Amino acid sequence: MAKRVEGNPYENLANGIIVQACDDYRAELKRIKKNPWNRDSVDEAMRIERFFHSRWFSTLTAVDGDFLILKIREEATA
Repeated sequence: MAKRVEGNPYENLANGIIVQACDDYRAELKRIKKNPWNRDSVDEAMRIERFFHSRWFSTLTAVDGDFLILKIREEATA
């Protein structure tokens, strides 16, 4: 059974996209930490960083993309 989420459905969707990008970025950084020569993970992490700097990202949220990148990197290296 699907979980019902309260609030504006468009805002919920936008937040979900941002959360998924953060989760994906975190996962790629962990893969890179294990194997720095993993070109696929490096490419994917860079693609996600481009998303964090994109116009689409700034349309979805007011959060600073550089802030997210910094925080996730700090988390991944801890």
